[in-house]
Amino acid sequence: MKKKTIALTLIIVLILGITVTTTVCGRTKSSKDELYNQIELFSDAIALIRSDYVDVMEPKDLIYGALDGMLASLDAHSQFMPPEAYKEIRIETKGEFGGLGIEITLRGGVLTIITPLDGTPAHKAGIKAGDMIVRIDGESTRGITLHEAVKKMRGKPGTDVMLTVLREREGKILDIAITRGIIQVKSIKKAQLIEDKIGYIRLSEFQENSPKDLDKGIATLKKEGMQALILDLRNNPGGLLDVSAEIADRFLPKDQLIVTTKGRRADRFMEFKSRRNPICPDVPMIILVNEGSASASEIVAGAIQDNKRGIILGTKTFGKGSVQTVIPLKDGSALRLTTAKYFTPSGRAIREEGIVPDVVVEYEPLPIEPKRKDEAIFEKIEEKKEERIYDNQLLRAIDLIKGLRVYKRILEG
Repeated sequence: MKKKTIALTLIIVLILGITVTTTVCGRTKSSKDELYNQIELFSDAIALIRSDYVDVMEPKDLIYGALDGMLASLDAHSQFMPPEAYKEIRIETKGEFGGLGIEITLRGGVLTIITPLDGTPAHKAGIKAGDMIVRIDGESTRGITLHEAVKKMRGKPGTDVMLTVLREREGKILDIAITRGIIQVKSIKKAQLIEDKIGYIRLSEFQENSPKDLDKGIATLKKEGMQALILDLRNNPGGLLDVSAEIADRFLPKDQLIVTTKGRRADRFMEFKSRRNPICPDVPMIILVNEGSASASEIVAGAIQDNKRGIILGTKTFGKGSVQTVIPLKDGSALRLTTAKYFTPSGRAIREEGIVPDVVVEYEPLPIEPKRKDEAIFEKIEEKKEERIYDNQLLRAIDLIKGLRVYKRILEG
């Protein structure tokens, strides 16, 4: 067994590319000797599994399982992605994929929904940010990895999956059936004037095409006479780091700090600054956020807040203040590794803290309209009213802009 263990250890060392230095006559030891000892322990375990476990295990399955557990032990956002999972994440950044339409994470080992994406099956079924998934199709999620959870929830469009969620703030456990569908995420959901020349843009996710889509939306609103802007980042789970910097760049004066990333390696220290003149410099701006606003959304909100470009309104954001780098491996798998934390221009760390709005407004659900006898007439009425139905947070943002206008007129005499 000892010879076999030593051979297996050497193979693992070669596979992982670890350099182990040895010493002569007990002189200076490398700091990697301890790592070598731990790898020998790991190889002992693999050798025992292969020789004594009741079923024959493929070496690839053992290594994949070990990588899965190792990455999951680091933090809630690091993960090992087998080839099929790596393919999926590349599809998602393009804005179209299959599934339920939710962004998930592990918080304290519990599978937690960051946010349901607007207009997706999960959103329509009533899933909410902060819901904790305790069962998927009746099976407990205790100890589940992110990859396993995604694999269970994805499937053929038109098929159903049952999520049992704990909605802690309401003290409820709910069974929610969701029909899978093809998820097509448009980064800009709405770009329209709502009233009194106030522009409203709903940005649902940060994708490759988001900056261009935002430019088009703002250009249209400016032609229509926009005099103020509300940027809605509620339930926006984030996306690409560089895209978030590009979005903030649209609103800030040139050479303003947007976000700083810091990691262990020197090349992980990066500063993103605005590189262009703002596209609507004199337009009052409010950003709406909530507990479903995460990652790139928090970067934009933090940059606008710290640079005093606009007012943040809503509830505290999710608090995902870290950068994940996807590192491909030679067999088509990949590591999704947390490589840096990001900080707002004033130096605030967002991780676990989130962005606290300048004006805190708790969300109040819209009242449910009573059923009418003539449903057809009622539906037509609703279609006409749809553009005028605002939730309480949006109403507060509109009122705040109106108040700022009045105050400005007072100051101007």
